[in-house]
Amino acid sequence: MLPALPLPALHASHAGIWLRDANGATRGCAKGEAVMAVADTPHLVLNAPLVASRLGYPDLSGLDLLELFAFVHPARFCVPTPKGIAHALGLDEVEADDGVPLLLQQAAARLIETCEEESWAEREGAWSTLQSLTRLRWPWAQVLGPHVHKPERAEKWLFSRLPEWEEAPERPQPQQVLLDELEIEGQLERLTGEGSERREGQRLYAKGAGGVFAPRSREKRPHVLLAQAGTGIGKTLGYLAPASLWAERSGGTVWVSTYTKNLQRQLRKESARAWPAMRGDGSQPVVVRKGRENYLCLLNLEDALQGGFAGRPAILAHLVARWAAFSRDGDMIGGDLPGWLGTLFRKRGIAALTDQRGECVYAGCPHYRKCFIERSARASAQADLVIANHALVMVNAARGRDHAQRPTRIVFDEGHHVFDAADSTFAAALTGQEAIELRRWIVGPERSNRGRRRGLAARLADVASYDDAGGEAVEAAVEASHALPSEGWLGRLAEGMPDGPIEALLAQVRALTYARDEKGQEAGYGIETEIAELPGELVEAAGHAARALAEIRLPLMKLGARLEAVMEDAPDWLDAQGRARVDGARHSLAWRIDLLAAWEAMLARFGGPADPEFVDWFAVDRNDAREFDVGLHRHWLDPMKPFARVVLEPAHGVMLTSATLTDRGEDGPDWPGAVARSGAVHLDLQPQTAEAQSPFDYAARAEVLIVTDIRRGDIAGLAGAYARLIEATDGGVLGLFTAIRRMRSVHGRIADRLARAGLPLFAQHVDPIDTGTLTDIFRDDPRASLLGTDALRDGVDVPGRSLRCVVMESVPWPRPTILHRARRAAAAARADGGGGQAYDDAIIRARLAQAFGRLIRTHDDAGHFVVLSPAFPSRLLSAFPAGTPVMRVTLDEALQRVAHGVGRIAEPVPENETQ
Repeated sequence: MLPALPLPALHASHAGIWLRDANGATRGCAKGEAVMAVADTPHLVLNAPLVASRLGYPDLSGLDLLELFAFVHPARFCVPTPKGIAHALGLDEVEADDGVPLLLQQAAARLIETCEEESWAEREGAWSTLQSLTRLRWPWAQVLGPHVHKPERAEKWLFSRLPEWEEAPERPQPQQVLLDELEIEGQLERLTGEGSERREGQRLYAKGAGGVFAPRSREKRPHVLLAQAGTGIGKTLGYLAPASLWAERSGGTVWVSTYTKNLQRQLRKESARAWPAMRGDGSQPVVVRKGRENYLCLLNLEDALQGGFAGRPAILAHLVARWAAFSRDGDMIGGDLPGWLGTLFRKRGIAALTDQRGECVYAGCPHYRKCFIERSARASAQADLVIANHALVMVNAARGRDHAQRPTRIVFDEGHHVFDAADSTFAAALTGQEAIELRRWIVGPERSNRGRRRGLAARLADVASYDDAGGEAVEAAVEASHALPSEGWLGRLAEGMPDGPIEALLAQVRALTYARDEKGQEAGYGIETEIAELPGELVEAAGHAARALAEIRLPLMKLGARLEAVMEDAPDWLDAQGRARVDGARHSLAWRIDLLAAWEAMLARFGGPADPEFVDWFAVDRNDAREFDVGLHRHWLDPMKPFARVVLEPAHGVMLTSATLTDRGEDGPDWPGAVARSGAVHLDLQPQTAEAQSPFDYAARAEVLIVTDIRRGDIAGLAGAYARLIEATDGGVLGLFTAIRRMRSVHGRIADRLARAGLPLFAQHVDPIDTGTLTDIFRDDPRASLLGTDALRDGVDVPGRSLRCVVMESVPWPRPTILHRARRAAAAARADGGGGQAYDDAIIRARLAQAFGRLIRTHDDAGHFVVLSPAFPSRLLSAFPAGTPVMRVTLDEALQRVAHGVGRIAEPVPENETQ
């Protein structure tokens, strides 16, 4: 028998609770006994927050095996389940829940043994980190102490060990090359490998994608291709073939933009077929690039390690420091930092270690030359392929610091999300939360606030002392920013005691929104109202607020001009690092000046005519009746208009590709609609279009079942249907909900029942686990099921038996928001009547198609797509691939079909097997 650490262990699931003594037997127990045991003595547990939620004991503390794993094996992947920890450590899986406590003891022993081994790959820095964790009273410190030996030579601090990035000369302009179709086909064959299946659809797709890389003939007229490629075509290698060929021939950079982290990981893997991990000179030909808020900020980490964090967050900071020493790229969100690590510490510690607020001081930072963010930016400038996301591509195009690095050849994979990403990127919101962040950026720490936050005066002290006009501008901006909301603003609004012109405006907005609310107030949801027929006192408050914002913007503009003058006529003491810091400050200033101008433009329309290009509204954002923000919102009626100007115009070639790029209406693919949503119409150009059908045999591998006897609003019936479907499939169900409240109700009713049958059930917004980790758990266990909302509808890639049934609780109708109503009305006007319903139907069919796309990921996959909606409109059925069998059935009939699997449907089903 494997050695076991002699410490008591606890395992809690929906099926029950098991305790194991330090040196003895395992027994089942009740919640009360378990709570008393863990309150008295620290126990070994796996994922303490999850165990705490299942015990109903939020104060649970103990020896969390995941924290030990993060210390011993930083930057290594592990699914945070008993099965996952067993696989990661080479232990045998346990067959039942009562075997988990012993497994925890064995896993802990294995991890501690690793610390004794000479071959321990992550030994460097462990002893020093453990000394700090001992002072913080980390529960594992006393256990690990005798096993982590003091090195003969003093260990370097993390910030000394990290390598520095080096400047590289700017890449020359790409050569103008034209790709031959035969060359593209040859490159595709090399990437797919000798002997691989020859897919005609993939070949045609790749050759079509090659046209995006042709030389541009007219300014502001890029080559644009809309390519719809069904699941299984192999579109990733299909566009990487011409992209890699063009990068090699031209010496240029191709950007591939995604919407989900799953696809980014897949692209990184697939790109290894075309490029080596490193070039001969040590540079990277492929770089994953994300927004600043995704990367560890070394200055924030240093502050956390030196007292900026206290208690449990300080322990997290030291475990993150362990990870940083071994991380591939410092990416904390979707990179090699385990997604579960932050959730073990409850508070937003991970977010506090990133640059969430754009406060970077650039070359003024002592860690600037080792910064993960700067390293990524410089690596992308030298890369052949940059893997990014839609938001970063758009933000970089709109306000990127280096115009020479803006992408000119872009592939938007998951192209059906480009519209939504543009909608978010080019929107404006004057809310209390946004305004208080601007105040903090300008003023810096106030009163008892801790942390390294520094205001404008501190960041630019040397420049201000050198340049009197610049110093006066800083002082004026700081003084004027006191008109912005400060700590406690929400409470003051609720009490009717706003402080300053912006809070006074928000108080008026809040009062009017509640006054005009028709239905949301009692339900506890966020509420909104259009900006129309405003009372005089609100219009007056808007005027005062606009003047206050202008008083902030004008000195910031003056400061920007002074910084530019300093750069042009630099003093002797302004070295290269100082110039980089001033340049970074100018970029940050321009961003805030644009933000203030957008806020002023919103307020300028109060009392006057509405701008037909925008949709404006007031909102009170709430979560379970608790307010967390109040403000004004402005979105473009068609966000592809700024997208066309900012992203498409400067580009030379752009490709939008997806399996659901067009609406599949009853008359076939809606290419005019897809073209309209691409932004190309705003450049008065007609893009190329291409379509490749999926090679999967949906008629034989999938069925759509519309269940007709679950009444809408019947939560008990809905929960019973989910439980019986999961039991019939023996797990492997992805349940999709349109409302979090209904999902929680269903989960609460059925989780225990399923667990007793050995069918684990997990859920977003219920289990204290991040969405990426929930997906990893689901993928790893074929008997597990997962409930979730929109984020799982097309952000999940789970091939094989782990996902064999998708269940939607209802038709995914669009939320009737003010923004949706405006766009629906605009669609109806364009369609000369009747277009409103068509607009809604296109959204619903897209959501259904995306959800159905989770089911069949490979040729070997098979399964059922179930919709629990008796009134499912027939006009929506075209959302599903042609040939897919669709049946309206009762729940009992659906249970028969899912229990027998798609491949056995033709067999007769005995009546006694329907229960």
